[in-house]
Amino acid sequence: MVANASNKAKIAKRVIEVLEFFDETHPQATVMDIVRRFDRPQSSTSELLSSLVEVGLLYKDPQSRSYSPTPRAAMLGCAAQPSVVRDGRLTGLIDRLSAQTGLGIGVFGMVSLKVQIYTWREGQKPLRTANSFAISGGQKEHLCDSAAGQLLLSTIPPARRESMLRRLNAEACDERKFAFPEMAGKLQKCHIDGEVAGPIGFDTTAQVAAVLFPDQPANQPLAIGFVYDASEQVDVAALLETLHDAVTRCFYNQEAAFTVSQPLFETGLPCAATSRLPERLPVSMMAHRSTMPGERAYS
Repeated sequence: MVANASNKAKIAKRVIEVLEFFDETHPQATVMDIVRRFDRPQSSTSELLSSLVEVGLLYKDPQSRSYSPTPRAAMLGCAAQPSVVRDGRLTGLIDRLSAQTGLGIGVFGMVSLKVQIYTWREGQKPLRTANSFAISGGQKEHLCDSAAGQLLLSTIPPARRESMLRRLNAEACDERKFAFPEMAGKLQKCHIDGEVAGPIGFDTTAQVAAVLFPDQPANQPLAIGFVYDASEQVDVAALLETLHDAVTRCFYNQEAAFTVSQPLFETGLPCAATSRLPERLPVSMMAHRSTMPGERAYS
């Protein structure tokens, strides 16, 4: 009975892996693409993809024998999501930030004691990583080993946060243990600022500059961040400012306006969008922000 439950869990995990494989870089996939990416047996992978075609989650091209997701795959669970997800504003936000900076962009959520990449948009430059497939949607990292995870953890009420922090440290291997007072101080700063900049983890040397989404349900925090190599000439303050302004407009249906400002980062690739930032929010809107129910004030 236990073995049967374990097999069902594995099948569910593999279904999610297949759906997460598809992105802007991989709009289609063959059986062997999935086999190589996740190191799965070819026969069971072929059977799984055929089942996903049968239930209407994948299309199969009879000529190329490749697969691609159907609209049903995108719409599953969509009706129960917040309007910012349901009406496509979040996807539009990611599109604009990606075009504006050329940097990688991740949306992060908390799953038990780990931070997970809920969705990932690759940047213009590949990141240096020990993982041959680099960063991708669905990956998890221990909360305290990622700046994005620390930001999410900072939203938990202090008493429970301290308990989670002690458990994380107790379960960490020797090289991942941390000084409790120092980590508690980092989390308190994240809690006050609503933003973070630091190592992203996930077997990379990459950095992340991230801010929280406002008005999320208790214990379901979300964050969005720019991801870049530590060697990039990045103006971190400008990235965080851009995120705060863009997230506020996205969540409160404000039209984005753009103005010329200093470059967010320097790159050898010509990209006019890298020298454009959203203008500062008008005073009237800033006053409106301060009265938003449940929104943390950013300093």
